[in-house]
Amino acid sequence: MPDATTVNFTVGDVVSGLEPDDLVEISRVAPFGNRLLIEGVGVQSRRLVKRPLTHDELAQLTNELAQLTRIRGTDHSFDGDASLFLLGAEAERIRIAHQFDPLFAVNASIVDPLPHQVEAVYRYLLPLPRIRFLLADDTGAGKTIMTGLLIKELLFRGVIQKILIITPGGLTKQWQEEMQEKFGLAARLVNRASFDAEPGQFSRYDEGTFVISIDFLARNEGCLKAIEATPWDLVVVDEAHKLSAYEYGSRLEESGRYKAVKAIAGKTDHLLFLTATPHRGRKDTFRRLLLLLDPDLFQKDEHVSDKIQATAVNTDLLNEDFEGEKPISGARNRFFLRRLKGEMVDWDNTPSSGSDIRKPLVTTLPRKKKPSTTRSPATSAPSARRPRPRETVTSS
Repeated sequence: MPDATTVNFTVGDVVSGLEPDDLVEISRVAPFGNRLLIEGVGVQSRRLVKRPLTHDELAQLTNELAQLTRIRGTDHSFDGDASLFLLGAEAERIRIAHQFDPLFAVNASIVDPLPHQVEAVYRYLLPLPRIRFLLADDTGAGKTIMTGLLIKELLFRGVIQKILIITPGGLTKQWQEEMQEKFGLAARLVNRASFDAEPGQFSRYDEGTFVISIDFLARNEGCLKAIEATPWDLVVVDEAHKLSAYEYGSRLEESGRYKAVKAIAGKTDHLLFLTATPHRGRKDTFRRLLLLLDPDLFQKDEHVSDKIQATAVNTDLLNEDFEGEKPISGARNRFFLRRLKGEMVDWDNTPSSGSDIRKPLVTTLPRKKKPSTTRSPATSAPSARRPRPRETVTSS
């Protein structure tokens, strides 16, 4: 029968091996029939642990498998490496910083966000348990900055690890550079050359950010299959209005871009669409776009109108009225957000220069009066233009 003298652990020691994912601080070691009872408290979980071990089980843990090891004893000393301790403390501080800093991604990035950008990320997107969202702010709102803040905040919180950003062909390099320069996020640019050189890169890496062109994705079947077979935590689609699908009676026509994103939409938990023109005058196209976010919620056109207008504001703006329905300006709910330039201001409530509201001052010159195009009877015949008099230069 094992006893307390056969164990090299004492009260106050911190050991590993008693719990699979936690260290245990021993509070008692005592005989328990033909076993040895080890009691302790989880360092992180603070849960009470009681493990009655036989002599064979104790020997197996301590000798053969070397699972039960002492991490810290009661005889503390202060002769450790102070720099390593500081490094560990700093790493732990960063790991849990989001719990105490409500704008942690902002403070950890090289950006100066505007109020509407902070509002979109921290009021509308982050509170959602599953982000399936259409961010449709007006042109110049800084949707790239909002996306970068969202990605970084979710990464800090451990919610996502693998991100796919789908953009038009001319914006892939810009997205890669802005993610790196403003948010410190290294993104892999996927094009024909890089995919042919490493076709298994999506499944090879368990984490990371990938940027790819929508046209390359739609036209390269091998790349689409590789992405479709990969589980993604977050998929971002820029210029989402280019995902076209049209209904003609009972016939449905889907573009290659739409089919590509449709194949990926069901393979990710979080899906974010970015566009400045969410509705282009067709109900069917707009509804088909929203169906990628939630295939059950937007089955009919009236469902789309009801959901979009559920918490809409500024309905007196008639310039975006479509087909007799209420305008979608100012719509704000759990899956759709649209704000116009007039709502984008700086922190001092002045028009935001970052949203292209302030236009440069231009000096307007008076226009010359155009000659009448109607000819009088006396000048009905075309007359040659009178040549300009040449400037005479006199030498002094």
